Amino acid sequence: MSNFPFQRLQIDLAALIDRTSPGQRLPSEPDLAKQLGVSRATLRDAMRTFETQGLIRRRQGSGTFVVGKVQALDSGLEVLESLETMAKRFGLEISVSNLSVERVAADQNTAENLNLALGAPVLSVRRVIRTDGRPVAYLADTLPVDVLPLSDLPIEFHGSVLDLLLGRGDPLKTSRANISAIGATADVAKALEIQRGDVLLHFYSQLFDERGKVVDYSLSYFIPGYFNFHVVRRVGG
Repeated sequence: MSNFPFQRLQIDLAALIDRTSPGQRLPSEPDLAKQLGVSRATLRDAMRTFETQGLIRRRQGSGTFVVGKVQALDSGLEVLESLETMAKRFGLEISVSNLSVERVAADQNTAENLNLALGAPVLSVRRVIRTDGRPVAYLADTLPVDVLPLSDLPIEFHGSVLDLLLGRGDPLKTSRANISAIGATADVAKALEIQRGDVLLHFYSQLFDERGKVVDYSLSYFIPGYFNFHVVRRVGG
């Protein structure tokens, strides 16, 4: 019974979201907390459920907006595919924005994950994936320049490193991904137009070629509610 007030709050929030048209802004956090008779901290905890469902979106400096029902991308993780390939298979329209491609020096973390010397030249590729005009994922790939020199990028390159490597026939073999839930850092929150600390689904991955060399180190951030990832496993024993 101790959770009943919180459950009541979530019911009231669900009703408010349901009667607010997509694209409209909810009352400010202080006003909404006062209206519902709860603290701002409790209100944030309750609203997190609706954020992870993709029903509302907090925008830095603008407030909280109702998104409405969204079509989630539902895909298994047994085979490595780009978001563009998955979206095409499900008939979803996505676009790329904030594409950034530059040659930089490897920091300590990048050097360790690519098995390079600290300060070695690498190619950094960053982009935001959007659907219905809303940012839903932020992707960052880093590659050794001997794998992908800046001069090798085609004019029509839209940021999908995996599709580029597959398209030119690179002998890719396996990928190892670590998956966790994290709070958005300031730079990622800005790219995704959310609040710093908002919960994101986070992948950090290494892509290996047939010789076991790491050819790509990637960081991917997904807004929950827009993606349903799953794994099909065989039963052991």
